[in-house]
Amino acid sequence: MENTIDLKDKIAQLPQIGYLDFELDPTLDLFAEIEKLKKEKNAILLAHYYQEADIQDIADYIGDSLQLAQKAQSTDADIILFAGVHFMAETAKILNPTKKVILPDLKAGCSLADSCPPEDFAAFKKKFPGYAVISYINCSAEIKALSDYICTSSNAEFIVNTIPKEQGIIFAPDRNLGSYLSKKLNREMVLWDGSCMVHEIFSLEKIQNLKAKHPAAKLIAHPECEAAILEISDYIGSTTGLLKYTQTDTSQEYIVATETGILHKMMQASPQKTFIPAPPNNSCACNDCPHMKLNTLEKIYLCLKYELPELFINEDLRIKAKLPIDRMLEISAKAGLK
Repeated sequence: MENTIDLKDKIAQLPQIGYLDFELDPTLDLFAEIEKLKKEKNAILLAHYYQEADIQDIADYIGDSLQLAQKAQSTDADIILFAGVHFMAETAKILNPTKKVILPDLKAGCSLADSCPPEDFAAFKKKFPGYAVISYINCSAEIKALSDYICTSSNAEFIVNTIPKEQGIIFAPDRNLGSYLSKKLNREMVLWDGSCMVHEIFSLEKIQNLKAKHPAAKLIAHPECEAAILEISDYIGSTTGLLKYTQTDTSQEYIVATETGILHKMMQASPQKTFIPAPPNNSCACNDCPHMKLNTLEKIYLCLKYELPELFINEDLRIKAKLPIDRMLEISAKAGLK
């Protein structure tokens, strides 16, 4: 049992290491303990599809960024435990200022969000006065506050199409998603030069070789991938879009160009089908998001037990960041997106 002094020391270490670093009894049934704590504390565990399989299995709700934002907006839980990355928990707090939002590891960041520093983006925005700013949800609260609309890969086309044709658009922070939208919708956009480390790591040559070995397999890709990958894809869609496609499509084999966490749900939904992770351009497991994979069952248990680390946000910033999120959620609701 952890004593008070130990707990104080561990809390003091949170800014440096990001999580409560207690050694747990290896015989502890983490699944049972987490379920017990959720009931005791009226807590909801939200998890992104890119989490490890055990976390997905114990989550109360699993989804992509749009679905998780919608669930965070509607939940009646007192505590939201967000198994994802920092900007996702931050979005939940923006939408729920009176609820306690906790996350297993403060260091679970996002390479795409990090690629768009707020001061630099504010200066970039000033170069294009009068332009509407659409920011992908994978960004910090500060970037959201500088935006007119937030989007996800599920609703980005709907968001872009709400803006008049004659209106200039700045799209941030993902240049690959922005370029894909610009080409598909025939809309000129000024693109911030940011990217996701996971979706840029796929090897075109290795994928082509894989397709040659598996000629019946369809290549399905997330629009954060580079254009060369998207051009040879059989289907392009959001994480949920990819999952649904594999459930309704008649093919029996797929090469999946996105983070490998989604394969767990794909295999659960279609156990008779084969899912092959698209290979990266080196020998590492680089299509696993290192930030998403920082979360573990042990960290989730400790996070829920002590209700730490907790996420806080400045109220003025929260109000500014909430406006473009609200616009996104309203447009998504009207479009029937879930």
